[in-house]
Amino acid sequence: MDNNQMQNNQVNNYQPDPYQGGNYQPNNYQPNNYQNYNNMGQPAIPEEYRPISPWGYVGYQLLFSIPCIGIILLLVFAFGGTKNINLKNWTRSYLCILLIVAILLAIVTLLGGAGFLAAFSQYANQY
Repeated sequence: MDNNQMQNNQVNNYQPDPYQGGNYQPNNYQPNNYQNYNNMGQPAIPEEYRPISPWGYVGYQLLFSIPCIGIILLLVFAFGGTKNINLKNWTRSYLCILLIVAILLAIVTLLGGAGFLAAFSQYANQY
């Protein structure tokens, strides 16, 4: 065989390289699990995993700062009032911080009140 015959034989008998998988896909190929795109060309996120926008955090912060209604809505969102997992986790963390602050405030108030009563009773006993 001459050199031209060998080259033609190699071109006509092409077999994919087993180490590269041989699974050529055209450039417009998209697997089935990535075909759900929104209008902006980004993958659509299910509603339960949709992130909260920065202005959403500001709005929820203002909503939860309303004295009675805020506490009620905080408990509702923390214990299942929403399908959004991000909002549920954020309200749970907000509730935990609120409880920690309330406990620390109660401790400081009790210690301060006890100290004030001790000082006042000592002052009252002098006169």
